[in-house]
Amino acid sequence: MAQATPSSTAPSSPWVRLRRTSLWRLLALLLLPVLALVTCVELWMTRHDALEAANAAYDRSLLGALKSIDANISTASGGLSAELPYTMLEFFELTASGHVYFRVASSDGLVELGNADLPLPPGPLEPGVPRFYDATYFGESVRLAAYRRMVDMSNGAIPATADGPGSVLVQVAESTQSRQEFTRRFVQRAALRDGLVLALMVLGAAATLAVALRPLSRLARGVQERSPDDMTPIADTDLPADIRPLVAAVNGQMARTQALVAQQRQFLDDASHQLRTHLTTLQMQIDYARREPDPAQVQDALAAIGGEIARATRSTQQLLALGRSDTAAVEFAPFDLAALLRTVALELLPQARAKQIDFGIHTPTPEFMAVADSGLLREALTNLAANAIAYTPAHGTITLSAAGDALGWSVNVEDNGPGMAPEERAALGQRYRRGSQAAAGGSGLGLAIARSIAERHRGALRLEARPSGPGLLAILWWPKP
Repeated sequence: MAQATPSSTAPSSPWVRLRRTSLWRLLALLLLPVLALVTCVELWMTRHDALEAANAAYDRSLLGALKSIDANISTASGGLSAELPYTMLEFFELTASGHVYFRVASSDGLVELGNADLPLPPGPLEPGVPRFYDATYFGESVRLAAYRRMVDMSNGAIPATADGPGSVLVQVAESTQSRQEFTRRFVQRAALRDGLVLALMVLGAAATLAVALRPLSRLARGVQERSPDDMTPIADTDLPADIRPLVAAVNGQMARTQALVAQQRQFLDDASHQLRTHLTTLQMQIDYARREPDPAQVQDALAAIGGEIARATRSTQQLLALGRSDTAAVEFAPFDLAALLRTVALELLPQARAKQIDFGIHTPTPEFMAVADSGLLREALTNLAANAIAYTPAHGTITLSAAGDALGWSVNVEDNGPGMAPEERAALGQRYRRGSQAAAGGSGLGLAIARSIAERHRGALRLEARPSGPGLLAILWWPKP
């Protein structure tokens, strides 16, 4: 039974989808919710401020009614008398757009005028200080003002109680309908104003974004109109400062691409030149062998053909190695540098023995760890050692060694061959550049490969005279990553 595999068209994460949207949609998805949230918070604060303003305005009327009732309370006659300002209360009821309630009560409970069941204030009242509070009265939201007045007990109008001296409680209440209506109208006007401001902000942001994106659109048109082989840098003189880093990065990438294309073209030119030379030589030798009737001469021609094939194989391998050294990604990893030297020495030992060369290695320790691309480094060391074997005379000496310090590592190839002049050492390492004492059959790519690999490791290849006696010392050094 086949197992189900995840579909390649599975929906991506919301953040990935968001990054793929246009800036206009990004503006709508990010800016509009934020503006809407800010508007809602602002409306809530506006409603809170409007309610405080309505309470401050309407509470003045409550306080006026409270003081008017208090001014008509008297104990001069030996009892408690209160003359209620009905005209003022009727006018107050008209301005309040709802019901108005009042209450006058003595602390001993013997005097009770008005609405006796009005809600009491939360907590005791401080004498002479009015208090405003909200409550519900018969299912209706009301706003109340309460005031406690101490009375003169010298005439016994209101006797003292167990809770304290005699006092009169005055309460006035009104429906909050007018306040709610005022707050509603205020919030509605604020909502219309904020909605208009929000619309203007969105239009302004859209217009600003359109103006800001105009240089990007112009840049996109300029890039689209370029020919495929146009790698000239993009001018950033007319672009905003925020876009210039992007243009600089694109120019840097085009420069790297141009350098890579140039390397590939150079590689193709080099490969075609080398292979064409070898193939032409082989064709001439084959034609000569076909025309030669002497079997001994034919055998010599076949031997020459074999040698040319070997040289063509070596050139092809070096060209491929040069291509890898120029374009392959350098993968830094720890490896045993001493083991690498032993591997290269064993690989080239048959060639060294054929010329009776003393071929050895030297490392500080049996296991000498370094960090580099071991594959590329082996290619570079093999070419350096092969060059040394090619140019060192019979019965000579070649030593492969490694070293390291706090800055980096190096591999060295030292021989006691003929060496070369200082000006010649400075020029070697270029492609197809060969020394004056180079043997026939070489391609001039060995040192170029080693130098390219050293540069890919951010290092360098140095050719120096041998410290003691004639010969050459090749040092491939690279820094610690």
